[in-house]
Amino acid sequence: MSVIDDYLANVPEPQRTVLERIRRIALDAVPEPLETISYGMPVIKYQDKYVIGFAPFRDHLSVFPGGEAIEKLAPELGDYKTARGTVQFGAHHPLPDSLVKAMVDTRVAAITKASSS
Repeated sequence: MSVIDDYLANVPEPQRTVLERIRRIALDAVPEPLETISYGMPVIKYQDKYVIGFAPFRDHLSVFPGGEAIEKLAPELGDYKTARGTVQFGAHHPLPDSLVKAMVDTRVAAITKASSS
């Protein structure tokens, strides 16, 4: 079992299922992903750089794709509460798979671009 498996095992339903879906989407979209815990939450990294984090809170769930992804995808995030680098949502109004993938793709592209400069 990985540290993220251990983390998610302690998250109650339905939040666990939503976070597991976000994890799966990120793992499928990131080349050679690295899973870790950072700032007390699961994080997926690419080339040792932060791509996306996710965590449950008392009244909501959050993903942390960074400010660039939130800015780029702002029109599609209209139904969700956003803050600097964070998107908040409920387990019964989760982020669509395509939107999670777009967030991850935005970060992977930025990391790839920065590493080739």
